[in-house]
Amino acid sequence: MPEISRFYGIIIKMYFDDHNPPHFHAIYGELETIININTLGIIWGELTPRALGLVMEWASLHQNELLQVWEQAKNLKPLDKIDPLP
Repeated sequence: MPEISRFYGIIIKMYFDDHNPPHFHAIYGELETIININTLGIIWGELTPRALGLVMEWASLHQNELLQVWEQAKNLKPLDKIDPLP
């Protein structure tokens, strides 16, 4: 699963040719969650409240880019990296 961003110990990844709805995986230590890109709702999993807040802040800033990377993944193309939180 390719890494598309990393910040504050949080790793953001997407699978190639993954199932709908458009989503990304956020991993922090042993915890993982899957976030719907369109709604920014949690599909599955959990993170610490602080990590989840950082992920949601990042995702809201990069929602359009996440959708573009999702399309790249669906079409089995190389995935662009997305800037981390500053």
